[in-house]
Amino acid sequence: MTQKIEIPQPKSRFIKVRCPKCKNEQVIFGNASRVVKCLVCNKELAYPTGGKSKISARVLEVLE
Repeated sequence: MTQKIEIPQPKSRFIKVRCPKCKNEQVIFGNASRVVKCLVCNKELAYPTGGKSKISARVLEVLE
């Protein structure tokens, strides 16, 4: 008899955002521990808060 073991799902997600300055789309980590900058124009997109990041860009989708 096999026993099913539930694996807990992570609470952190990857997020696809669009830079408000240059419209570049970029995937960032939702619980970033450092400031995340746009790869094209270097604008700051997310700030660490000790848990979930404060995102200053438009969120396009949350990736599973």
